[in-house]
Amino acid sequence: MSDLFRLLQRHARPGRLEWLGVRPGRRAPMSEPAMIRAVAGHGLEGDHHASPGGKRQVTLIQFEHLPVIAALSGHDTVPLPWLRRNLAISGLNLLATRGQQLQIGDEVVLEITGPCAPCRRMEEYLGRGGYNAVRGHGGMTARILRGGRLQRGDRVTPLPGEA
Repeated sequence: MSDLFRLLQRHARPGRLEWLGVRPGRRAPMSEPAMIRAVAGHGLEGDHHASPGGKRQVTLIQFEHLPVIAALSGHDTVPLPWLRRNLAISGLNLLATRGQQLQIGDEVVLEITGPCAPCRRMEEYLGRGGYNAVRGHGGMTARILRGGRLQRGDRVTPLPGEA
């Protein structure tokens, strides 16, 4: 195993699931449950984007990026439902987990598949320049490898990879 690979696998600490959101229908307001079921190979129960296969079964956003997005869009705060992501994670650099697996709580395992670009709806929620305020801070996409229950406060742990 190379030194670089070891560095890429090392994180300072586990993260924490701060928030959950699902979109029950197209353009519907986000629901913010305290607990939800993740379905392996499909998505989150109740989310209209849930479908078999694909790399975007779940979207995650870096909780620490919220003040940055607010500052760049001219807001004091940005409510998580405006950003249209499913999970907000704190304490773990999500960008550094690309290609890795994350265990959330005791059951769920996600594979981080890539960056999650903002959509044009950011202009509706954040106003002029909202799209660019989210660029680079839009989070990551993931597929669900092992399903189970997700709830606020769950520990988020990167799983060791193979060299």
